[in-house]
Amino acid sequence: MSQPVDDRYKGAFVIWLVALSVYLLAVFHRSSMAVAGLAATDRFDISASQLASFTMLQLLVYAAMQIPVGLMLDRFGPRRIMLAGVAILTLAQVGFAFADSYALALIARLFVGAGDAMIFICVLRLVTTWFSARRIPLITQLTGVLGQSGAILAAVPMTIALRELGWTNAYLVAAGIGFLVAVLLLIFIHDTPDVRSISGPPLSLTDVRTSLAESWEHPGTRLGLWTHFSTQFSATSLGLLWGYPFFVRGEQLSESTAAQLLTLLVIAVMAAGPILAWIITHHPWHRSTLVIGVVLSIVAVWTVVLLWPGNAPLPLLVLLVTVVGVGGPASMIGFDFGRTSNPEHRLGSATGIINQGGFVASLLLIVVIGIILDWRTPGSSTAYSPSSFRWAMSAQYALWGLGLIQIWRFRLKTRTRILAEDPDARAKMTKLG
Repeated sequence: MSQPVDDRYKGAFVIWLVALSVYLLAVFHRSSMAVAGLAATDRFDISASQLASFTMLQLLVYAAMQIPVGLMLDRFGPRRIMLAGVAILTLAQVGFAFADSYALALIARLFVGAGDAMIFICVLRLVTTWFSARRIPLITQLTGVLGQSGAILAAVPMTIALRELGWTNAYLVAAGIGFLVAVLLLIFIHDTPDVRSISGPPLSLTDVRTSLAESWEHPGTRLGLWTHFSTQFSATSLGLLWGYPFFVRGEQLSESTAAQLLTLLVIAVMAAGPILAWIITHHPWHRSTLVIGVVLSIVAVWTVVLLWPGNAPLPLLVLLVTVVGVGGPASMIGFDFGRTSNPEHRLGSATGIINQGGFVASLLLIVVIGIILDWRTPGSSTAYSPSSFRWAMSAQYALWGLGLIQIWRFRLKTRTRILAEDPDARAKMTKLG
């Protein structure tokens, strides 16, 4: 594989912009259930836990495919893997548009998760190939936060489309975007400056085991995993499924206000990314300290909301989605731990391992919220009470507690290993500030 070229080469930004549009499409399809939860309960006559199973299955497939996709990425290159992902996403959304039963809809969301799983780590590989090392943290953060604008397209516009066009036509229009993006991908994406599509050597079972074992063995990879785990799930659970019902049923807001809060969530993600990128670029030794601070801030604001007597005031909910939104780009710091802890030939497997963290946590939380809502609101699929949502959202504390413990453990182990390999590493990484 070619070495990264200077990012002053204008082709790097063209490649990145097209790859970013592919990721934006994937986020749009991933988030298209966010404002359709209540409509889905009516269309398929399902309970809260059954509704959660749509996103649960989608995230389960996404998380399970991260390591296989990472290995396929090393074998077939990002261009071909991304093209396959776009095709699967488009066909899955067409199937979801016509689904008239709970079982068919579940199958469609399964393939949404499969197609989505093929996009993000391919975009990260293009970033590391086409940009110089000094730019990678910033471009990585920009990729994450700008890609999240796909969730904006899945908030207010999808709310309007579902209301004006109906279920089938709204999702068919959404699926149609994939054809345009696929054409752009075919025309513009090159795996490296020298080759349109690369092909790595076939991987034997021994090679796969060795790559995964070496990636997992480094504490920096596991610090990245638990960083991704702890920072992302609150924003993901709100943005993908439970935010809209929580604001409408749990906090008694109007549907338009709820949609606007979900849009603000995405704006917060986008605004925080470049700031966090600057911090970790100039103060790399303190990346884990920043992560811990972000997680504790999210915990603090959620605690105030959940303990507030009656419905929380709108300014507090605005603060909630703003702070929770910072967790999205904070999760990207996990990939920076993986990048600086692994050689290039292991980046695919390391990135796949890390990318599982936040989606496994989100999967667990989304399912548990549905179960608790059914428990606290028996016999009803839509009349969730504010009290039931307070119980359900409190499930996050178990995940935050586990994540913070593991971040602290592997932060110490990672720093110990770094200093063992280079006793002057702390001074060098501090001087960057």
